[in-house]
This record gives sequence, structure tokens and C-alpha cells, in this order.
Amino acid sequence: MQTKAAVLYGMESPAPYAESQPLKVEQIDLRGPGAGEVLVEVAGAGLCHSDLSVINGSRPRVMPMVMGHEASGIVREVGEGVHDLQPGDHVVCAFVPACGHCLPCATGRPALCENGAGTNTAGTLLNGTGHFTSQTGQLLHHHLGVSAFSEYTVVAQESLVKIDPTLPLSIAALFGCAVMTGVGAVLNTAQVQPGTSVAVFGLGGVGLSAIMGARAVGAYPIIAVDVLAPRLELAQRLGATHTVLASQDDPVTAIREITSGGAHYAFESVGNERVLAQAYQATRRGGTTVTIGLPHPSKQLTISAVSLVAEERTLKGSYMGSAVPRRDIPRFIRLYQAGLLPVDQLFSRSIALEEINAGFDALATGAAVRQVVRFSHS
Repeated sequence: MQTKAAVLYGMESPAPYAESQPLKVEQIDLRGPGAGEVLVEVAGAGLCHSDLSVINGSRPRVMPMVMGHEASGIVREVGEGVHDLQPGDHVVCAFVPACGHCLPCATGRPALCENGAGTNTAGTLLNGTGHFTSQTGQLLHHHLGVSAFSEYTVVAQESLVKIDPTLPLSIAALFGCAVMTGVGAVLNTAQVQPGTSVAVFGLGGVGLSAIMGARAVGAYPIIAVDVLAPRLELAQRLGATHTVLASQDDPVTAIREITSGGAHYAFESVGNERVLAQAYQATRRGGTTVTIGLPHPSKQLTISAVSLVAEERTLKGSYMGSAVPRRDIPRFIRLYQAGLLPVDQLFSRSIALEEINAGFDALATGAAVRQVVRFSHS
């Protein structure tokens, strides 16, 4: 079959992307699902910094590639051996397909699936296959096993989580990355306790989701840090009790004053090693610093080595919110439906696929939090 999709043929195009047009919207060929695979009609696909990191070259991937990884959709066809899903089911995509057999999967850490990480790096589905080709016959790689910037996509069944069909699909898409990653970092990675202090550096979709997660578990105070004042205003609506405008004030000093010595938990969601160092400095003795952002692989972090021992500090990474998607996506949706996670407030606007390059300009400049591609069929 054919599908209209946004294809990235090369990284590091100059901004503004509305002019350089790194993503080419075109008709491409899509081979139907094989064994263990599912054809999904994409309903909503969020624009995320992880996509932007591939476009600008800070997160290198194999090219060319059908982009997009934060998505919701409707199952249209299932391949042989798929028993848990059927046509008509509403689903959210998880961007690490968990094989269920490697050591991380066997020990309850599917976000670190070794086979899923390998095929994501290779730009294939979990079984090593690819389904997209250009009109000239060129192989087009899959992005994180999802490739959501396409009207239709084929994914491994391990990449899909069946959801409540009453949830609007434009909102459901955000649970596949922003919410799972940010809320998961709070609940799963850090295991924040009620009444403890939290600071969040960087208020994109993931950082704002961490703010929501901190509020849901009863943290106090919850300190939001960003260089953009409108983001701080949104963070307050989502549960932040204090804000720090980092373009004017030193966040480390401010957080230490607010918390009388530093936050119990500090989260860095910018993907910048200097901001991570600030988050570490703003964490109190015995506290935990969690990094969620993805800096360029060449960047290095320098901290006081003795502080890890003398102050019993913890520095942790959190990938995909340390989530178990089939457990966490439905429970985070239930928290949203109960009014505890106001995820809909992350939603900035819907855009057409043809507007996607300008959409990434808006994301890069901070003019939008979460834009969702809505296809003509949705």
C-alpha cells in the first residue's frame, strides 16, 4: 500500500526548518504486516525533542528514516501470531520494543531491552525487518520502531499498548513519550516520596510531565526551572509551587534557599551537561539527581567525586521513565481520567503533516510544548 509520510534524508540541516525543509513529505510504499506485526492507522503523532535531536544531528541515526515516535492510532490489520490485538483496537506506541527475553526484560526493565535497543539503532523493527521504501525503491528506516509521521505504519506487537477507546487519540499520543518518560522518572526511577522536595530543570513536554508526576505523588515544594517565563506559568498550572527564571536568577542558589539546603530530588530534562551539573549542585545531601535529557554523545559531565560518598548522593539516568509500558501507560491514563495528571494542558495545537518543518521550528524555539500531527483520515 501507499502512505504519505515525513522522511528525513539527512541530518544537520540549518534552521529555520521551514526554509531548509529537512523533512520531505511524500508518498512512499509500505509493506503489510508479517508475523508478529501490526498495521496501525496513525491518529496522532507528537513532535518531540527526541525527533529534533535526530534532525539536528545530536542524536545520530541511520538515514534515510521515516520519523516520529510518540503516537496513538487504530489497529487495521494484524499479522500471524498476534493474539492480543485486533482490528479496531486503539493503541499507543512505546518507542522501545521489549523482546521479553534478554536480561533487562527478564529482570523487569524493558526500557533497557538489549534487542530493542539494537534494532532501534539499526532502524528496523524488532525482528530486523523494514517495511518502508521510497517511490524509487530506496529502503527507508524506521524511527524507534514506530515511524509515526506517516498516515499508516507497521510496528512490532511488542511496541503497542491497547488503551481505553474513550480517550481522545490526540491526547493519547502524549502518553507514548512525554508522559511515560516524565511521570515515569518521578514514579519509577526516583520513586519520589510524599512531602519531599522536587526541582525540575527544563519544562518541555517531559519536564512538565515530571511536574505533574511530582504533584500526583504529593511532593512539596515543587520547583520549576526554565529560561522561558511562559513555561513557568504553565508549570504552575500543572502543579509547581515555586518557579525560577534561570535566564535571570541562579537556579542553584534559589533552590537551596527555597528548600533550606537543596532538593531531595532534582530532575534534568534539557539534555545539556551544564544544566545537569546545576541540577546536581541543587540536590541536597543524601538526595537523588535524575537525568532524563539526551545530550550529544560527545559531551562530558564533571562533578565532585567525593560528594557521592561524603554526602551519600545518587546520580541516576532515566530512559523512557524506567517504564513497563503495558503497566504504566494504562495507569497513567487512569490518573489523567481521575484528574490527577492534566495531560491535555501539554497540548499546544494540531498541525497537518505538511506543516511539520515549521512545527519543529516552534519546538526548537520553545514557542510550543506539544504539537500533534493530525492526519486527514483522523
